[in-house]
Amino acid sequence: MGLFRKYSDSDIIDGIRRQDNRILSHLYDSYFEMIRDYLRKNSGTDDDVHEVLQETVVILYKQVTGDGFALTTDLKGYFFGVARNVWNAHLRHRSRLVPLDTDPADNSEAEDIANATLERIVARSFALLKEDCRMVLTLYGEGCTYEEIAGRMGLKTEDYARRKKYLCKEALMEIIKTDPEYHDLGPL
Repeated sequence: MGLFRKYSDSDIIDGIRRQDNRILSHLYDSYFEMIRDYLRKNSGTDDDVHEVLQETVVILYKQVTGDGFALTTDLKGYFFGVARNVWNAHLRHRSRLVPLDTDPADNSEAEDIANATLERIVARSFALLKEDCRMVLTLYGEGCTYEEIAGRMGLKTEDYARRKKYLCKEALMEIIKTDPEYHDLGPL
């Protein structure tokens, strides 16, 4: 078995919750190269890799032992997103101390990853909305007028449909703001 044993994402999450050293070692071994490669492309050193991995595991532990954690994507992508956010926080801190030369190609890659992360957060949050709010926002997103929304949803007036859409959008934003991964994104 040893290092070649394949753990499922749920096995790994359960192991993190139990602070199982075999699982934690598996995390380090499995994701070390991915994180090292990303850091090397983004002004990092090999020394930074261990620090970022450690912080990522600590954040992941806090998230999986917190209330309401539900993995809605693969663990590898989630872990990478957290590690990327940890590294970006390090870079922001360093940039206050020493000017950073950044490569525009790296920024577009980072933006793509941040956008993918944000899409996951929005999808997770949208699924937690009440059904009527999901319907109103879906209809609005499909380009329906407020009059059409009111008719399809059985709402009394167009103004009420407009108000309902506003309240549902606010409810969605509140759910998004409670997502732990949202806080890891930093300022958007």
